[in-house]
Amino acid sequence: MSVFVRNPILPGFHPDPSILRVGEDYYLANSTFEWYPGIRLHHSRNLRDWRPIGHALTSLEALPLRGVPDSGGVWAPSLSHHAGRFWLVYAVVYTTTGPFKDLDIFLVHADSIAGPWSEPAYLGGGGFDPSLFHDEDGRSWLVNITWDARPGRSPFAGIVLQEVDLGRGCLVGSQRKILAHDELVEGPNLYRRDGWYYLMLAEGGTGWNHGILMARSRTIDGPYELDPAGSLITSRDNPGLTLQKAGHCEIVQTPTGEWYLVHLASRPILARGERRSILGRETCLQRVHWTSSGWLRLANGTHWPDDLVEVPHVESSEASESERDEFEGSVLSADWSSLRQPMTADWVSLTERPGWLRLRGRQSLRSRFRLSLVAQRLTSTRIVVTTSVECSPSYPGQKAGLVFWYDTSTHFFLGVTGSESGPRVVLARSDDGRYTEDVTDIAVDGPLLLRGSLDGHRLQFAVSTDGEKWQDIGATLDASVLSDDYGSLLRFTGAFGGLAAVDSYAACLPADFAFFSITAGPDQAVRAEGEAKL
Repeated sequence: MSVFVRNPILPGFHPDPSILRVGEDYYLANSTFEWYPGIRLHHSRNLRDWRPIGHALTSLEALPLRGVPDSGGVWAPSLSHHAGRFWLVYAVVYTTTGPFKDLDIFLVHADSIAGPWSEPAYLGGGGFDPSLFHDEDGRSWLVNITWDARPGRSPFAGIVLQEVDLGRGCLVGSQRKILAHDELVEGPNLYRRDGWYYLMLAEGGTGWNHGILMARSRTIDGPYELDPAGSLITSRDNPGLTLQKAGHCEIVQTPTGEWYLVHLASRPILARGERRSILGRETCLQRVHWTSSGWLRLANGTHWPDDLVEVPHVESSEASESERDEFEGSVLSADWSSLRQPMTADWVSLTERPGWLRLRGRQSLRSRFRLSLVAQRLTSTRIVVTTSVECSPSYPGQKAGLVFWYDTSTHFFLGVTGSESGPRVVLARSDDGRYTEDVTDIAVDGPLLLRGSLDGHRLQFAVSTDGEKWQDIGATLDASVLSDDYGSLLRFTGAFGGLAAVDSYAACLPADFAFFSITAGPDQAVRAEGEAKL
């Protein structure tokens, strides 16, 4: 018996998936870039129902993100299991502009996926997208791309391999280049099957040209021959597909022998005549099989990703997450993230005013150092985000409220700010670095309900004092700017909805939030009801 799962299996910002099965349990790890905690983890028993189980990187030592650029930070982690332990290798990227990629590669391990994870071991730099391969002879290898910043050279200079001493947490021996290719290739993963070493490669960059190539060799250090059929999976030649930018894969085998791959993809919408991926790169699942000649193929007989994928029927006890957070616990759930720093008691608290989330305002929303912002991934472009804020700002440099966020250069803010006439409703916009702010004449005296309604790429803000009568604030905004496909710099994350507080004067202004909810818009609710009947 089997059932179907609809892609993406992890909607919203869940790029660069790394999958692992241990016994009957499947685990997924995803890139988190500048968001904290680092490397989000999910668990499943059936490849269909996934439950967040926290993060692997929760300390400043394991995750040095202070000051990293937008879309810097943790790139493409790789999760493995060897000698009774879970292993995670990842890169932290500090420079993303110009010819250079300054980064560190780290390795952590844990006896349980829930941790605690070890202090990070440094495995050098020189190239991102690291993965670990544990060979049948007990040796382990680091495989990643190597970066060449010299003028006139291709920066993607090939795939390199070096042995890792897991006991000492260090590299040993010399680095070997095992594959060079005229096409841009990255995201390497090694597998061994039937006497072959298989190298899975992301090709063409992580945009519209993205795809996956396979290569194989009888020896680990090559030479590797490319699959003569070309791309294993790609969307580049079919703009009508729901899932675009398909690539960056890993494979997993079920206990009963079926093979699947996880990959990233985006679901763009059309805005102002352009395709824009507001939700970022999401995690998807495809069924695959091995041919008699020893190459991997999609089960659908093409290289195009399917929206619906058949999976074995296994009962699951994974609980669904609530759409509304009443802030009743002592710590925020795993759905919440902050930027470049842990959520520490000096700026975020659920205990100072029980039943409320208190944020203490600090630096501006442009800061890459001390920003008081917590947020959740948006998983649909038809949603309503609502909160209630209570705050008494005295100065224009103090404000608190609701954010729709892509990064420090591009976001929207609705809330309350100080003014010469007392607290007022404010709408602020940052569009690829261009900042505008409109302070209304609406006075604020007590709790204020804030709402952002997203319908495709159209975003409308509103406020209310009683939850019955709502007043629109400003014109409808173009939320497609909250996208990988917009702006003047590289972008690799996705849209978030969240809460923020700013105090440029004393860095202590308290802002209290009574709840936070993300609910489906009308079209999304109808779709969900229809799928429940399938």
